[in-house]
Amino acid sequence: MSFLTSVTSKLGYESIPASIAQKSFYELKATLPGGKVLDFSRFKGKPVLIVNTASKCGFTYQYTGLEELYKAYNDRGLEVLGFPSNEFGSQEPGTDEDIASFCQLNHGVTFPLMKKSEVNGKNMNEVFAWLKAQKGAGVEGIAGTTAIKWNFTKFLVNKEGVVVGRYGSSTKPEKLKEEIEKLL
Repeated sequence: MSFLTSVTSKLGYESIPASIAQKSFYELKATLPGGKVLDFSRFKGKPVLIVNTASKCGFTYQYTGLEELYKAYNDRGLEVLGFPSNEFGSQEPGTDEDIASFCQLNHGVTFPLMKKSEVNGKNMNEVFAWLKAQKGAGVEGIAGTTAIKWNFTKFLVNKEGVVVGRYGSSTKPEKLKEEIEKLL
């Protein structure tokens, strides 16, 4: 890998394959702990909030807010999906089982947590590659790039599978209530 390729990848100028970018939201899949595959076709007609998470981060308290959103709106269709990642300050060092246990015991998390994966770079999971292709640059991206800059970046997807919002780590889950209610 050349120096330029390395730097641009770290800054979020990663090459997102057209085969992923051109998919619909409902064609995506994610891996759950244990290797089971979650097919996003099950989310047709539902708004979905997708968040990269970490258990040892200054924003970890947001798990509680995410669970509150899930409990308040899941019966009306909202899905919340957590994607643990150890990319930022090694703040998610545990196994998938450790993560699930921590989240349940400390924050009462009942929404699905995916298998720990990367959200930036050449090994990023398909879901975050797609999300960044749809709503990459902006206020939250590093220097206008597509990169996820820290844990607890949030993407809100409407009932039609369109990304309608990207929110940085400092946006608390409860601040999304109004946007979520518009989508229900």
